[in-house]
Amino acid sequence: MTSPSTPPSAPGVVPVSPTVELDLGGRTALVTGAAGGIGRACALRLAAAGAKVRAVDRDAEGLEDLAALSAGTAGAVEPQVLDLTDLDAAEAAAAGADILVNNAGLQLVRPIEEFPPDVFHTVLTVMLEAPFRLIRGALPHMYAQGWGRIVNISSVHGLRASAFKSAYVAAKHGLEGLSKTAALEGAPHGVTSVCVNPGYVRTPLVEKQIADQAAAHSVAEERVLADVLLKDSAIKRLVEPEEVAEAVLYLCSPQASFITGTSLAMDGGWTAH
Repeated sequence: MTSPSTPPSAPGVVPVSPTVELDLGGRTALVTGAAGGIGRACALRLAAAGAKVRAVDRDAEGLEDLAALSAGTAGAVEPQVLDLTDLDAAEAAAAGADILVNNAGLQLVRPIEEFPPDVFHTVLTVMLEAPFRLIRGALPHMYAQGWGRIVNISSVHGLRASAFKSAYVAAKHGLEGLSKTAALEGAPHGVTSVCVNPGYVRTPLVEKQIADQAAAHSVAEERVLADVLLKDSAIKRLVEPEEVAEAVLYLCSPQASFITGTSLAMDGGWTAH
């Protein structure tokens, strides 16, 4: 039987098997954007390691599917329907979390002069202000016990910019600074904070970006992946969500206790340029 951490076989897909051995029994993890993509992979992997996972998303149906997929794992997945634009609710949801994975995100590809201000505001709220509030809600418990792990799912766009993605790039660059600040403040309390920076990941968000990029660059969709998305990547494939989840799990391990205030690039060589 295929494990929750093994992606389905498909042409060009690199199978990923769990490699990090870690017992998170007794730990509580909160994962945002958990109904699909990277968030779902992280929730399943943390639950497989024994954590009780608070799976947060506004997609109730996706959370139900996640809960079904997690049946039989060592830990438990507790679905929590939540819109992260409700910042007070987001902060409250993080209380008591030992591990916080800030993953939720959204994307719109438009030139700056055509970018809707309300969408810009929403992107910054969900992808920067909500992580701040979640960290704020989680830190008192982490500090009290002298241990905590904050993993912020950033992006190669937290390290590099691309045209037509002003809100996303601004949010991810802000998340990088927030993560570093949390690392400096958390270090005396046994709390680490790290950004994970994947390139383009095989998710519904990226599939939508392919269509948006095709419109923005006036090219056929079948050319977007090779000529636009993977143009600067030395490794010419998408990252699998399960690969990101393995990195997240490693950052929760004792072997990663000295890794904080930095960014872990999983970009196929993009930032080597």
